[in-house]
Amino acid sequence: MSGTTTAAARLRRRTAGAGANRWVVLVVLCVSLLLVALDATVLHVAMPAVTEDLKPGAIELLWIVDTYPLVCASLLILFGTLGDRIGRRRVLLLGYGLFGVASGVAALAQDAQVLIAARALLGVGGAMIMPATLSILRQVFPDRRERALAIGIWSAVAAVGAAVGPLLGGFLLEHYWWGSVFLINIPLMLVSLPVGRLLLPESRGERDGPWDVVGALMAAGGLFGLVLGVKRLGGGEPPIAPATLLPLLVGAALLVGFVRRQRRRAHPLVDLRMFARPAFSTSVGCIVLAMLALVGLELIAAQYLQLVLRLSPLQTGLRLLPLTFAAMAAGLVGSHLLHRFGPRRMVAVGFCLTAAAVLLLTAMGGEDDPALLLSGFVLLGFGLETTLFAAYESMLSEAPQEQSGGAAAIGETSYQLGAGIGIALLGSVMNAAYAPGLSSVPGVPAGASRAAGHSLGEAYEVADRLGGARGAALRHAARDSFVHGLHVTLLVSAGLLLMGALMAVRLPRVMHCEAPPTAVPTSREAADTRVSA
Repeated sequence: MSGTTTAAARLRRRTAGAGANRWVVLVVLCVSLLLVALDATVLHVAMPAVTEDLKPGAIELLWIVDTYPLVCASLLILFGTLGDRIGRRRVLLLGYGLFGVASGVAALAQDAQVLIAARALLGVGGAMIMPATLSILRQVFPDRRERALAIGIWSAVAAVGAAVGPLLGGFLLEHYWWGSVFLINIPLMLVSLPVGRLLLPESRGERDGPWDVVGALMAAGGLFGLVLGVKRLGGGEPPIAPATLLPLLVGAALLVGFVRRQRRRAHPLVDLRMFARPAFSTSVGCIVLAMLALVGLELIAAQYLQLVLRLSPLQTGLRLLPLTFAAMAAGLVGSHLLHRFGPRRMVAVGFCLTAAAVLLLTAMGGEDDPALLLSGFVLLGFGLETTLFAAYESMLSEAPQEQSGGAAAIGETSYQLGAGIGIALLGSVMNAAYAPGLSSVPGVPAGASRAAGHSLGEAYEVADRLGGARGAALRHAARDSFVHGLHVTLLVSAGLLLMGALMAVRLPRVMHCEAPPTAVPTSREAADTRVSA
């Protein structure tokens, strides 16, 4: 009798999600994602308080901000494929525990080095959580229509987390010390651990052959170097600077070696044959392009709102909220739209809507126009989320279920790389269009003009030091140059988005909804049942 009970319990755990509790599983996975998304942005508003309390140097300050996304992006493939081998639920629960411990260490950090180490541990925990949520979602929703709805809710939660992070951080800083932005993770993790252990199903991919540890480390090192180099480019560092060029070259060499190694192995860490499928490779490319546009535009829009329109950080966050609400709406209706129009038209229309929003925003000038910004941000949020949702759904559905952890990791890595490349590329375009306008301002010394050409914020500082008519002239010229640079950057973004719309023609025309597979016990479970009988 006990053998029968044991086999039945195993079968129930393997087929969790076939019943109504799959929606409860989705709630648990969304809470996991919300924490990771919050932690990516919640520290931004706390940086002044951290700087005042811990007195970090310039390099330490940079690493406090960048360590989390760097480590997280680097380890996504490692932990995504490890979950396929040892169990996705197991990796997710370990990520919960590590994330909670690292949050406590970060909140109580007394110096910058401890905070950097804690942020690195948070990145490790985030890399364990993010691909596991998508791969478990792929398992518990075998029906593609339901899975599309689940992914829509999942992506809407991601949008909420990214937007709520700065607002929540600002609220906590008004009432508590800066460490409170990390402490909010601990009670949620204390709840998520036992609930996840109880409700989440365990799943694994194929376990033929040994896990490629060397390949996993090569992928991690290569991604770390590549993302680090891209972030330095986005920060305005020259491409030929050793600290920028060396990580890029080493990262690219390791990734090329990783690809060659995977092609030679009988049991590769990541099955690169997935990229031979047009729907999979196109979806990954669309994710990169969409994030490239979103992050670069959000960064420049925030600078425009604060430095040109002179809005406070809180007012800036509130102005950007319509973008988030539109993204949430697109995620929630995405399943219906995908079923009706298919991946090809949905991704293409999403890119076209985003391009239309970007072109609309070229009407922004030196004066505030709330109606223009509202309509542009709503259209931008809805279009981008429509694209990202359909691309993620197509990518995940195209990948074999046994490779879902690796596929999810590839998608999340594309997301992170697109964000980094967007800041670097659009930031470079912005700087190239902005600086020439300050080269010859009447009455302003050449040295002051060169310094003002670095950024609008620096131009304001130089103008304040000059004072009088010269300072006013420099300030006016800097604002006009920034708006001109913004228009050029928006036009470049629109071109990239239209390229994405053309790329979408390689996606399937219709959404193929295969019948969900019937849960069948493994031979081991069947044998246990026969023996017990």
